[in-house]
Amino acid sequence: MSVHAFTLYDMLVRNARIYGERPAVIHSRGHLSFRDFLARIDALALGLAALPLSKGERVGILAQNHPAYLELYGACARLGVIAYPLNWRLTTEELSRIVERAAPRLLLVDDSTSGLVADWPQTRPEIAYWYTLGNATTPGCTPFETLYHTGGTAVAPAVAPDDPFAIIATAAVDVIPRGAVLTHSNILMANLQTMALMGLNETDVNLVALPLFHVAALGAALATMHAGGANVLMARFEAHPAVAWIDTYDVTYLTSFPPVLTQLLDAAEQVGSWLPSLKYVAGLEGPEAMARLHAQTAAEFWTGFGQTETSGFVTLQRVVDHPGSAGKVAPLCQIRLVDEADREVPSGTPGEILVRGPVVFQGYDGQPEVTAHTLRGGWHHTGDVGRLDDEGYLYYVQRKPEKALIKPGGENVYPAEVETVILELQGVTGVCVFGVPDTQWGEAIKAVLEVPTTHTLTVEQVREYVGSRIARYKRPQWVEFTDALPRNTAGLVDREAVQARWGVGVGG
Repeated sequence: MSVHAFTLYDMLVRNARIYGERPAVIHSRGHLSFRDFLARIDALALGLAALPLSKGERVGILAQNHPAYLELYGACARLGVIAYPLNWRLTTEELSRIVERAAPRLLLVDDSTSGLVADWPQTRPEIAYWYTLGNATTPGCTPFETLYHTGGTAVAPAVAPDDPFAIIATAAVDVIPRGAVLTHSNILMANLQTMALMGLNETDVNLVALPLFHVAALGAALATMHAGGANVLMARFEAHPAVAWIDTYDVTYLTSFPPVLTQLLDAAEQVGSWLPSLKYVAGLEGPEAMARLHAQTAAEFWTGFGQTETSGFVTLQRVVDHPGSAGKVAPLCQIRLVDEADREVPSGTPGEILVRGPVVFQGYDGQPEVTAHTLRGGWHHTGDVGRLDDEGYLYYVQRKPEKALIKPGGENVYPAEVETVILELQGVTGVCVFGVPDTQWGEAIKAVLEVPTTHTLTVEQVREYVGSRIARYKRPQWVEFTDALPRNTAGLVDREAVQARWGVGVGG
């Protein structure tokens, strides 16, 4: 092991020594100090090693937020086992495709998710170990608490900073979500950036209300922990309990995507709280929600540009510092804006955002050709278009057409995935799916279907069919029918023409 090595587990050991009895994790049943948290991680690592689970093998996590979720991340970091969190909002079919690519040796579920994988312990022998966090008995699963072993010492393998720590599923560009491989170094560098830019320290308390399968929630939790602060865990976001937890535990930090902030401010207003402890809210929100935060509380909204593939933020700023922009590039990143030939574009000209630095991911799991193309020329090609002004502020413009992305409530939805499902409907000969503004969710999904004039499809039938095949948040909110979609000379649907005709006046 190199004298220069420092992993996520090393960070946890360091913090246990420095912060000792300070609270690290607060949850509905009590709290864990930094020292207790490390002891739980070490006990869990002993149990995982005894199974055995070996360095480089994967652990799938299909559960809502729970102290054990963070402990499992820590135990994986110690053993060099790779954590693979799964989105519990997906359907069984979608999860099945991800799991086939992920190939976990162990899968952890809870009461809320066990139904999604009901017969898997009997039908998926390639997954050797099944555990549950639930109170109910789940057929084929062993209680997760039995994995915590005490009284021994694990022979932990050498884990390097550039070894994979977690694989986070991104949006389904090619139907199956790609898995972005994030290393220990990626996460640690992202932590340091967030700590430096926002000024996080041991007095901060982060409310983990977004799901820990998202890089935004995981990144905020680990950055707060790295800084010596506490994480307050909610199983899932609920506005009124969130207000109570913020006020009870003097929460200073919150990550938000629509409609989280609006619902939180509504609930705070109803109970007469002005959330006095709150200092930072970070993420993506609409102008109205950010204005309400600044008017109703003393907190400041922070926003920026980033991706799962960049371990979180690449740029980050307080919104009030330069309204409309995503901020300047963070301390450990470089960015370039380029045209289709990867030639740098001048200030003020839109171009694809390229990123380089220690926060850039290792690549896509099991997809070397996609990885090589994405990281060509020594730069991560984000697929996002932006422009830089003369002062170095980045302004987000749009996704590149081939990587068009819709973000309802912070989730990533690729139009191609929704279009593939809609084309399964009888009589549909063409479809175009795109995003439209939405005051509640930030962005909503619209679908325009090409069908014969004699069709009998209804809007609700389309929405329900999509919701039965893929996650319900991917259902189009708006559906229209036409007997002929505009097409280009190659016979393909002309997306710009469709949006120009059917996208006006929708949403809001």
